[in-house]
Amino acid sequence: MRVVSPGMATGRVARVAPQRIPRRNAGRSLRQALRLVRSTLQQWARRRRGRAELARLDDRMLRDIGVTPGDAWREINKPFWRP
Repeated sequence: MRVVSPGMATGRVARVAPQRIPRRNAGRSLRQALRLVRSTLQQWARRRRGRAELARLDDRMLRDIGVTPGDAWREINKPFWRP
């Protein structure tokens, strides 16, 4: 940001003017933001599917993979956004 001073003689406080962002960088930033949003949504969907699969397992299957029913219950009941 650049500081724009209206002049010392007027006694006004200096204002901060927004700096122009080149179009090339603005487009790149938007693409990066959209990519981040997409990857976050995909990660949430993977967690939701994984927890749904875990909920379908019976006690014998949980023992086979080394997970206690209590651990499975805690994981199943987590919100999708929480790792």
